[in-house]
Amino acid sequence: KFSFTDFYARRVKRIFPALFLVLAFTLAYGWYVLTPNEYKALGKHTVAGSFFLSNFAFWQEAGYFDASAVEKPLLHLWSLAIEEQFYIFWPLILFALHRSQQPKRIWILGLLILSLGVNFWLVRHDPNAAFYNPLGRFWEMMMGAFLAASRRDPNSPHTGSQAKAQWLSTVGILLLAVVMVKLNPERRFPGGWALAGTLGTCLLIAAGPQGWFNRYILSSKPMVWIGLISYPLYLWHWPLLAYPHIELGEMPRIRYQIGWVLLAVLLAWLTYFLLERPIRFGSWRKRRLTTVALCSAVALTGLTG
Repeated sequence: KFSFTDFYARRVKRIFPALFLVLAFTLAYGWYVLTPNEYKALGKHTVAGSFFLSNFAFWQEAGYFDASAVEKPLLHLWSLAIEEQFYIFWPLILFALHRSQQPKRIWILGLLILSLGVNFWLVRHDPNAAFYNPLGRFWEMMMGAFLAASRRDPNSPHTGSQAKAQWLSTVGILLLAVVMVKLNPERRFPGGWALAGTLGTCLLIAAGPQGWFNRYILSSKPMVWIGLISYPLYLWHWPLLAYPHIELGEMPRIRYQIGWVLLAVLLAWLTYFLLERPIRFGSWRKRRLTTVALCSAVALTGLTG
């Protein structure tokens, strides 16, 4: 029953509405506060963001953790570009494995290890390529794919014994906590630090609802609410932090940064409830014109850039 057309149409309805809004805002606001050279660079980054090529555009420029990074309002779109590049090829690979009746888990694991190996090699020899090269980052999403392929019953959220779930949940949150506390711009990344964070996330997912952290923390209403607005929040937060830094010529005081983050949360909530949810789950969801209109809007934004 799988349909490539339906899959990519759902991706468009999931990704494009909020992306179009943030790109349009970034271009409009930049018109008033950026110098001509800065606005020219923003135009280039808008084109790359609209066509999911941001990682390649920033790969050619300075490193992600350079001082100039805070002066790029669309820098964060590198990760969305890699994600969408992954989703272009991954269904085709799974379809080929299915038609040839190949063992999916073995192939997924093999491709995962290959991508991870590329990443570890690049971390030592070319840090910028290690960060932006999609071949060295696909393994992070393939870990989730391997987890999904390993489920005996796709319709069952349970992983087995409650003791096993508690162990998975505890180890997962500890790995994430260590990465959050210890990671800094001087350490090599992605490499082992990204592996620890991604593995911790996979363990939390594998624990399912029986894991204590999942049941009592991640299932709480505030955390579920943050999860619902997480995508538009990801899109809004960086332009709202980057523009004040550009205008002031220095890092704003912490209270102002907190204020911009709170504004990002508000805009994310409004974007989700007024734009994203009606398109994904409302009457617009079943209209073919919606997909065409969204693609056209984002493409137009890129051409404007």
